Amino acid sequence: MSSSACLSKDFEDEADFCWRYLCCVCNVIAFSGKKKTVKMGALDLHLESASAQHGQAKLNVEEYTKGSLESGGNYKKKKINGSDPDDFEKTEKGIMQYGCPHYRRRCRIRAPCCNEIFDCRHCHNEVKNSIKVDTMRRHELPRQEVQQVICSLCGTEQEVRQVCINCGVCMGKYFCGLCKLFDDDVSKQQYHCNGCGICRIGGRENFFHCSKCGCCYSIVLKNSHACVEGAMHHDCPICFEYLFESTNDVSVLPCGHTIHVKCLKEMEEHCQFACPLCSKSVCDMSKAWERLDMELATLSDSCDDKMVRILCNDCGAISEVQFHLIAHKCQNCKSYNTRQI
Repeated sequence: MSSSACLSKDFEDEADFCWRYLCCVCNVIAFSGKKKTVKMGALDLHLESASAQHGQAKLNVEEYTKGSLESGGNYKKKKINGSDPDDFEKTEKGIMQYGCPHYRRRCRIRAPCCNEIFDCRHCHNEVKNSIKVDTMRRHELPRQEVQQVICSLCGTEQEVRQVCINCGVCMGKYFCGLCKLFDDDVSKQQYHCNGCGICRIGGRENFFHCSKCGCCYSIVLKNSHACVEGAMHHDCPICFEYLFESTNDVSVLPCGHTIHVKCLKEMEEHCQFACPLCSKSVCDMSKAWERLDMELATLSDSCDDKMVRILCNDCGAISEVQFHLIAHKCQNCKSYNTRQI
């Protein structure tokens, strides 16, 4: 073996050793997969990357300041968003430990309407707008008009803001300056809808605002719901709670009208399957109509010659059918959801 070949091999072994040592020190196990070139004097030594030899590995390292590699491997953690650990601990103090049944928050509000302090606007409305209060004194809290909040940790009263000016605690992980809303429970995926003018829950990506209906609906209803102007701007037809600002789940019926989910289930438990507002069926009743066909076929009717006019609540068609004591079938859509006219 020539001296030049031995020299080349020695350089190659030394470079390979240095390269592997550098990889161990820096805790780097994956590279681009291309050949790495290390220049040592006049020799170009081509080294295969670790990813090509051992398969691609994932890097699981923290962020480090630029240039720390050149400083001999003495890495330093990079501050995220310029936050200090002490400041972070201060803002997170008492999280999810304060609030009311409606919201987890670290502040209370001063109602601008009656100048009293409550945990939230719902707590205010439950006290000031109940049937126990004289009708002339009942009122609700206008959320956008709240100006003062009281920190639950230090008791400092201040203008509406997310971080307390005295103790520095974050009074709500989610904060909306328009609705004056504070909430530590961000699992609700709160977001502010400019179309509705209020905050909603469920994640902005899962809902869309229908300008005709004037409210937010699930994205699955974007091309299938029946538009009814101001569909949510009225009371639930069962419990009479204002649906637009309700914290309970709301269902959109096939006819376009809205109702609380729990109220709809209560209707079904009492065998009521028609919309309380327009009387259209709230679900597919075709199987029920087929069963009713079979049952009526076995019943005799003493009024075979009597004819009546009926209006179908589902399709709106008017038909003239033979009178029956049990039900009348629409000649257009075959529904038994009809009424005599």
